Amino acid sequence: MLSIALHLRQQNLSLRDIAARLVITKGKKKGRHPSPATVLRMLREHDEAAATPASTMG
Repeated sequence: MLSIALHLRQQNLSLRDIAARLVITKGKKKGRHPSPATVLRMLREHDEAAATPASTMG
């Protein structure tokens, strides 16, 4: 789901549009769309994780 969200973000889609195109594949909400807030959190966590190794290498 993250890779699809990253691809859609590169196409300058809104969080709402990205969330509408994604589908949760596991857990209680399987088959449903994530909320825009969930998409934002997922993308933000990815961006922070990607930036962390570069900033510590020094």
